[in-house]
Amino acid sequence: MGKNLRFLSLAILLLLLGGGAFAQTRTVTGTVTSEDGPMPGVSVVVVGSSKGASTDSEGKYTLQLTAAETSLTFSFIGYKTVTVDIGDRTVVDVALETDAQALDEVVIVGYGTMQEKDLTSAITTVKTDELTKTPTSQPMQALQGKVPGVQIVSSGAPGASPTVRVRGMGSMPGQGNSDPLYVVDGMFFSNIDFLNPNDIATLSVLKDASAAAIYGVRAANGVVLITTRSGSYNQKTEIVYDGYYGVQRAQNVVKMANSQQFTEYALASGSAADATFINAAFARFGRSRVNPNVPKPNTDWYKEILRTAPIQNHSLSINGGKDNVRYSIGASYFDQDGLLEITENKYRRLNFRAKLDFKATERLTVGANINLSNARQFVADAGVWQNAYFAVPIMPVYDQTNDAVPVRLANARTLGYRNSQNPFFNLYYNNDRNNIGKTLANFYADLQIIPNKLSFKSQYNYAYENIVARNVDFAYDAGNGNNDNPVQNGLLRKSSAYLNQILDNVLTYNETLGSHNISVIAGFSFRSEVKEESFAQGSNILTLDPKKESTWYLTPASINPDLSGDDGWRLFGASYFGRVAYNYDDRYLVYGTYRRDGGNKFQKTWGNFFTIGAGWVVTEEDFFEVPAINFLKVRGSWGQLGNDAVAPAIGAGTVESITLAINEARREGIYIDNAYDYVDRWETVVESNFGLTAKLLNNSLTVDLDYYQRDTEDLVLTVVLPAQRDIVRRNGGEVRNSGLEGAVSYAGKITSDISFTVGANFTTLKNEVQNLRGQSYLNAGMAEFLQRSIPGQPINAFYGFEVDGVFQNQDEIDNSGYTSEFISDKSLVPGDFRFKDQNKDGVIDSKDRVVLGQIMPKFMYGFNFGVTWKGFELTANFQGVTGNSILNRKRGQLIFQPDANIDAELATNLWDGEGSTNRYPSAAGLRKSWNLQMSDHFVEKGNYFRIQNVRLSYRLSNKEILGIAVPETRITFTAERPVTVFNYNGFNPEVANGYDEQTYPIPAVYTLGLNVKF
Repeated sequence: MGKNLRFLSLAILLLLLGGGAFAQTRTVTGTVTSEDGPMPGVSVVVVGSSKGASTDSEGKYTLQLTAAETSLTFSFIGYKTVTVDIGDRTVVDVALETDAQALDEVVIVGYGTMQEKDLTSAITTVKTDELTKTPTSQPMQALQGKVPGVQIVSSGAPGASPTVRVRGMGSMPGQGNSDPLYVVDGMFFSNIDFLNPNDIATLSVLKDASAAAIYGVRAANGVVLITTRSGSYNQKTEIVYDGYYGVQRAQNVVKMANSQQFTEYALASGSAADATFINAAFARFGRSRVNPNVPKPNTDWYKEILRTAPIQNHSLSINGGKDNVRYSIGASYFDQDGLLEITENKYRRLNFRAKLDFKATERLTVGANINLSNARQFVADAGVWQNAYFAVPIMPVYDQTNDAVPVRLANARTLGYRNSQNPFFNLYYNNDRNNIGKTLANFYADLQIIPNKLSFKSQYNYAYENIVARNVDFAYDAGNGNNDNPVQNGLLRKSSAYLNQILDNVLTYNETLGSHNISVIAGFSFRSEVKEESFAQGSNILTLDPKKESTWYLTPASINPDLSGDDGWRLFGASYFGRVAYNYDDRYLVYGTYRRDGGNKFQKTWGNFFTIGAGWVVTEEDFFEVPAINFLKVRGSWGQLGNDAVAPAIGAGTVESITLAINEARREGIYIDNAYDYVDRWETVVESNFGLTAKLLNNSLTVDLDYYQRDTEDLVLTVVLPAQRDIVRRNGGEVRNSGLEGAVSYAGKITSDISFTVGANFTTLKNEVQNLRGQSYLNAGMAEFLQRSIPGQPINAFYGFEVDGVFQNQDEIDNSGYTSEFISDKSLVPGDFRFKDQNKDGVIDSKDRVVLGQIMPKFMYGFNFGVTWKGFELTANFQGVTGNSILNRKRGQLIFQPDANIDAELATNLWDGEGSTNRYPSAAGLRKSWNLQMSDHFVEKGNYFRIQNVRLSYRLSNKEILGIAVPETRITFTAERPVTVFNYNGFNPEVANGYDEQTYPIPAVYTLGLNVKF
C-alpha cells in the first residue's frame, strides 16, 4: 500500500497517457446470443481496461488481446452482465439471460426489507452515489430535485439543515412541524445533521401512509429510513479515501441603489429630513469627483461583507470480513467556512463510526454500531443581513472622524438617520457558538429460530445529544455623538442534553407454499426520551475581554435571574406493531400494517394506526402479451398516521369573583374564564394513494406514477373564543394535501464505449384548508403584512390588495371608480397605486382584500442525464419549482424605516411622470401609507429553475503506469448550484415559509475531489 501511495500523484498526472506493457497480441472472436437469437449491440469489454467492442447485427464480435488480458465482460441493458475467464481461448461464445434484478432489488421498509416488485406503497430509494455527488454536510440536501413528492428548501448558513417536506404541509406553522421522521439504523431522529453522507449505505423515503404507518404517531410527515455502511462477509480488507476541497461563492447578490441612485430617490421623495441627511453627508465626507451632486462615499455593503469561502470534506473507511464476521470502521472531517467577512461564521464536524456483525453460531448473529459526531458551529448575527440591505450607500465602512471604539466604524446617526445601519457593528461585536456532540449506538441479537423462515431480533438503540451554546456580545461605543449609551457586553450560556432510548423486539416469519408467499412480522417497542436544559444570561461583565476567550464566562455576580432558568421533560412510549405481506404467484399482492402506540405526552394515551395496500402485477397474467412492457403493476393503499410534534396543553376553566353595579346596587358574583389551551391528542393523517410501476424496453425504461390525497385531522390551531375574543389552542382543524407524482428513467448504450442515462420527475401539490373548527378564517403574520388561512385556500396564504396599476394623471384618478370623498380622504395623486375595487363600492377597504399567493409550490420538477465514455463520466441534475409566492418583507420595511436604502431595481424604475411605469409608485409615493399597504406589490413569484449539480469524473482502474500499480482512483470536478434563474428580487427564491426578511445566501460550490481504493 505504501508503494501505491508513494506513486499516486505520478499515476494521476500520467493517467491520460494510458498504461500497460506492449505484448504479443491474439485475436478473440465469438457470438453473443439470447433465448431470442443473436444479440447485436452487446458491449464486450476487457476486464480492468476501457478496451472493448460491440457485437454486430449477427451478434458477432472481434477483439485483439494481449497475453495478460484473460477476462471479458459482456453487458446489455435488460440482461444479466456476465464476466468470463477466457484463459488462452480464441473463440468465446456467450448466452445472456434476461435480468430481472431491478425488480428483485431489496428495498428497506419499516422493521425489515421487501423486494421492489412486491411493494404496494410509495417508496423512493436513493442510491449512495447520488448522495455523495453533493458537497454538503447535510445528506438531505443531496435529494433536492431528485425525489418526487419531497420538497427540499436549502439553507446557505454553515451547518444549517434544509427544510424538508414530504407531500406538503400538514400542520399549522407555529403549532406543529412538518418535518419527516428520520430512522437511522433503528433510532428515531428529528434531523440527521450529524451524518456524513459517505457513511450512508441506503436511504429510502416512505412517502405514503401504507409505507410509514408502522411507525405510528411519529410518522405523519413521512419517514426517511437510513442504514449506515457495513462490511461484507468473506471480503478482503478494503481501505477507501474519499475527499474534496472547494470554494463557495455567493450568487445572485441583490443589487442595491448606489449613491447616485439613492440620492436622486431621497431628494425626489420630497422629504426635508432626507435632504438634510444628504447635506450632512456632503459636509462630513465631501462630494464625488464624478458627480458633485452626490456624496463621495459609494459603498456596496454586500460587496464589503461577502467573501469567497472554502469548503472541504475528508473521509477514510476500512471495510472487510471473514466467514463469520464483517466490519466497517471510518472517520470523516467536514469543514465549511461561511460567506461573511471578519466574524466567526463556520462549521466543523468530526465523525467516528464502527460497525461489527458477528455470527456467534450458525443461527445467532450479534452486532454493534457506534457513530460519534462532534461539531462546532459559529452562527453569524442575523442583524448583519438586515443592516447590509438597509444601510445607505452615502456612508463608508470606516469613519476616522467618528469617535467609535474600539473600531472607528461609520455610523449613520452622525448624518441624522435614526439607526447606525453599519453591518460591521454586527460583524465585529458578536460571537455565537454551538458545541454539538451526538452519539448513536445500537446493539442487536438476531436468532434464526427456523433458518430462513422464523427469526427473532432484539435491538437496543441509544442516542445522546448535548448542545452547549455560548453567545457573546462585546461592548462598544458607536460614537454617534447623540449621547446614546454605549452598548454593554453580554453573555448567554445555554446547555441542553437529550437522551433517547428505544428497545425493539421483532419476530419475523416467511413462508412459501407453492404459489403462495407470505411474510409476517410482529413486534413490541419501548422508548424513553429525556431532555434537560438550563440557561443563564448576564450583562456588563467587567472581566470579559474580547481578546481572551478564557474570560467569556458568567460569574455569579453578573447573572440576571430574570433571564436564567432550568427546564426539561420526560416522555415514555410503548408500541405493538405488526405487518402482513402476501402475494399469490407474484401476481396479486396484499399488504397491511397495524400499530398501537401509547405514551404519556397527551391526555389521550393510546392510538391505533391501520393501513392496507393491494397490488396487481398485470404482466404476470396469461392474457397480457405486450413485448415492449416487461413489468406492469397497479397498486393502491389507504392508511392512518400520527403526528405528535405538537405541544400538548391541558388547561381548565378558572372561576373568579366579580363585582357589578346592577340597578345602582353592588352585586357580587362569579365569572368563569374559559380562556385556556386544550390540546389532548396528536394530529392524525388519513391518506389514500393510487399508483403504477412499469418497466419497458427490456427493463431499460422505468415509470412510476402516484396520486395521493393526504388529510390531516385533529389539526392543532388557534381559536378565537366567542364574546371573550381570547385566543386559545385547540384540536379540531383539517387540512388536505393532494397531488400527482411521477418519475421516469431510461438507460441505454450508444456504442460499446458510450452509455447514458436520462431521468425526470415531477410533483403537483394542492394544499387546502378544509376546516378551522368552524372559523371563517385564521390570521397569521403581521397586521401590516397579513397572511390568512381560509377554508378552500392554502395554509397561511398572503392576503391583501391587488394592484391595478399606477395612476398616471388626474383624469385616471377622477375616473377610477373611487368616490370623490375617498379620493380626497386618501390624498391620491399621480404616481400612487390604483388598487382593484373588488366589490365595486367606490372605496378600498378590508372587503377588497383577496388571496395573493401561497408559500408552497404548486409544481416541482427535476431531470437529469449522465453519459459515460471509457473511464469518463459526466452527470448533470436540474430542478425547479413554480406556483409559490414570496413576501418581499425587505421592501416592506419602508413602513417602519422610510430613510433606509432600497434595491436598485426599485430605485431606477420609480414613477417619475406620465407613462414612465405602471408597476412602481413615485419616490414620494413610497413614503405614503396608501402605497405601503399589504398588496401584490410586496408578493412576488417564487418560481425558479436551477442547474443543480454538474459532475465530471475520471476513473482509473487496474492500471499500471511505468510498471507501477495504480489503485482504483476516481477524480471528480463538481459544480453545485452554478446557475439559478428567477425573477424574485432577493438573493435566492428558496424561502422556507415564504416570508423573506433576509435569508443567508445559498452559495454556488465548486469542488475537486479524489476517491482512492486500496
